[in-house]
Amino acid sequence: MGGHPLRIGVTIFPGSNCDRDALYAVERLGAEPVELWHADADLKGVDAVIVPGGFSYGDYLRPGAIARFANVMGPLEEFARSGGPVLGVCNGFQVLTEAHLLPGALLRNTGMRFVCDRVRVRVEATDTPWTAGCELGEELTLPVAHNEGNYFADEATLARLEDEGRVVLRYLENPNGSANDIAGVCSEERNVVGIMPHPERVSDPALGSDEGLRILRSVLVGAGV
Repeated sequence: MGGHPLRIGVTIFPGSNCDRDALYAVERLGAEPVELWHADADLKGVDAVIVPGGFSYGDYLRPGAIARFANVMGPLEEFARSGGPVLGVCNGFQVLTEAHLLPGALLRNTGMRFVCDRVRVRVEATDTPWTAGCELGEELTLPVAHNEGNYFADEATLARLEDEGRVVLRYLENPNGSANDIAGVCSEERNVVGIMPHPERVSDPALGSDEGLRILRSVLVGAGV
């Protein structure tokens, strides 16, 4: 990176509420946080992008359906398709499925209630920019907070995800009814990752844990930082 810190962009939509957490977590990594405003079709030359959680555009129509058409998404999609590392967290995961950068969809939780808890997940793939610093089979305790976290895909897509090792995180105790206990998946090229748990919310011991940095710091590993 020419001696300069990695620059990690964090998208901000109307209704985002985890952008500050993500920007803080990026600082904790020793990287440079960069705000990416929804109305600007500009990624400002960042090296990686986090699409954070929240309720973008009030979750009208369905979560992520409107954010998917924001100006910032044009260059973000180009960045992703050219191999750039992109992480979608919770609502960010929903945005990436709506943008067809990731397969499947996030449906209402089977209990039809908002789930807010800490859950155990297992790392199922370490060959992505966002899990390269983890150990295969490693278990992490991460917060979840969602109403539509129930991962769904047709049987053929689920089989392909499993066969290709594209399930990135798996719940040890399924909180929402997700197919195959899926908590996160990656794209065919493996550079785009979507997860429902919030690593940015456990990025400092003052928050009760810094286990989330295991995921977020991985992008530095891939960049050789």
